[in-house]
Amino acid sequence: MGEPIVLPHEDPAFVADPFPFYRRLREGGPVRRVVTVRGMEAWLVTRYEDAREAFTDPRLTSDLRGATDPRLLEQMPSAERTSAMRSMIRLDPPDHTRLRRLVSKAFTVRRVAELEPRVQAITDRLLDAIIPAGRADLIEDFALPLPVTVISELLGVPLTDRDRFQEWTNVLLTQRPDRPDPEATDWAWQQMWSYLEGLLAAKRRDPADDLLGALITARDRDQRLDEGELVAMAFLLLVAGYITTVNLIGNGIVALLAHPGQLKLLRDDPGLLPNAVEEFLRYDGPVNPGILRIAAEDLEIGGVAVPRGATVIIATAVADRDPAEFPEADRLDVARTAGAHLAFGHGIHYCLGAPLARLEGRIAIGTALRRLDDLALAVPYEELPWQVGGLRGLEHLPVTFTPA
Repeated sequence: MGEPIVLPHEDPAFVADPFPFYRRLREGGPVRRVVTVRGMEAWLVTRYEDAREAFTDPRLTSDLRGATDPRLLEQMPSAERTSAMRSMIRLDPPDHTRLRRLVSKAFTVRRVAELEPRVQAITDRLLDAIIPAGRADLIEDFALPLPVTVISELLGVPLTDRDRFQEWTNVLLTQRPDRPDPEATDWAWQQMWSYLEGLLAAKRRDPADDLLGALITARDRDQRLDEGELVAMAFLLLVAGYITTVNLIGNGIVALLAHPGQLKLLRDDPGLLPNAVEEFLRYDGPVNPGILRIAAEDLEIGGVAVPRGATVIIATAVADRDPAEFPEADRLDVARTAGAHLAFGHGIHYCLGAPLARLEGRIAIGTALRRLDDLALAVPYEELPWQVGGLRGLEHLPVTFTPA
């Protein structure tokens, strides 16, 4: 297979638009050896059919401890390393099955659906604050505070603690993989872990009708979540349900601003919003290039031999642009039926928070389009600052609109 291909994260053109590079990778083969932004070698699964199958292949494990490259764990801050091992996303059956079943009893479709009026109210309040100025940073002023407020309320974080909660969350989620700061990340993880332990203890003493309260009482016959699993689950719901939603909202809005015909189509027909959210997830999803697995044994993916212990990236961002699955895959089309995308994964690890992300994305983007007249970028598209590696989202989204 030759030398691995270095993903060019230092190239501003790649950071702004990695998809032409990804297209060449996909056209070159179903699995490509690459060097990631952290300098580690990985096997990138590039095609839709292979990626979908990889998500359900039991030979690809979510447990990172089997990786041949020890740096995969060593580069994680120590606090994250410890808690990640209790997290549902890093476990395989039967442990994953037990945790998923317990959490599903608390994090129900009904609980998410009941949030719709509150999500709308938070969205309107945030827009009320920026509309008079006629300009805003739609990440800092809108896309970021919306999901952190929603997840805080869902978990039952007291209003008086939310500033600290958001401070720790921002430290955790704004770390650049090419410029890691393990001390700051370790501090934030430890603060958050200690805080959640205390919050869970308080909710045991004084039960509340929120998600943490429901997780505490969730039972499956004689099984319950233990203390470490509860804290790890709260972490997972926070992190997975926060930054991915920020990126969904930001990426969706900027995609529309870069495609004025699609923006007009969606404004003229708001009934397309559910379709549009799926298309934003497919076209420029919040995780990039994809989701990590470890080869638990020697195997083949798409006819390519992958050795035991190899780090495998199921490249959802690349697979969701595969023209074999999505005709004219590089074209944004808000009327497209794109529900088969892999942005939320597939199989037993399919994102538990997907209904909440969809709800927030639909309300946030739809309300912004309805209320922000003459919405336009305040800087050239080429100057927008994108996150580097692992996730795909904007650090800032400066816009203008007609003040009211």
